[in-house]
Amino acid sequence: MSEPSAPESRPEDLLLPALPQTMRLALAYAPSRARLPTLALLALDQRLAGLLRHSREPMMAQIRLAWWRETLARDASEWPEGEPLLAALRSWNGAHTALVALVDGWEALTGEAPLAPSALEEMVDGRAAAFAGLAHALGREGEVDAARTLGRRWALADLATKLNHPGESVVVRRLAQAEQGRPARRVSRLLRPLAVLEGLARENMASGGQGSARTVLKAMRIGLLGR
Repeated sequence: MSEPSAPESRPEDLLLPALPQTMRLALAYAPSRARLPTLALLALDQRLAGLLRHSREPMMAQIRLAWWRETLARDASEWPEGEPLLAALRSWNGAHTALVALVDGWEALTGEAPLAPSALEEMVDGRAAAFAGLAHALGREGEVDAARTLGRRWALADLATKLNHPGESVVVRRLAQAEQGRPARRVSRLLRPLAVLEGLARENMASGGQGSARTVLKAMRIGLLGR
């Protein structure tokens, strides 16, 4: 008698452990229908960040980013099998082409320091487009603009605590402060993880990137109440 085969791992089981704590917190507030598409977005963002972090030369990062750009521009039926992230991205049901802008945003950060303001804006726009793309993927057409705004705010607050060059940080913080002065719409529960991410990044920026004991409470408040 042959031994029973081990159960096949789900994409989410392989992708979730690689996410930072803030992303796992945000994902905890995703309804079941939104969980895999949201996880796919966050995992892709982290995968692209890792390509930059672990590439010794900008050209190597650009080559690896080009593979993702070309793959995301194609129909999911043409994707190779065996890549958990691509398997998760199939849950976007064809809306994944919006994520090409996210790849472009990360590539904009491969330039020499100090990065030009236009490069920083491209990164912000790429993350904003990815958030808007998730709204499309989940059928929330009326919330695309609200999701895009959350993406811009998250990108700016997140970058403000991670850029090493003082000149870059000044530019991003100035943009973040201007963005926070504009009104933002609440989003539905399907997109609530995006609001949690933005709120946590804003809290982290306010604390100078040192984190805060209020992080979990803030995530709970936004996750449950939307703000």
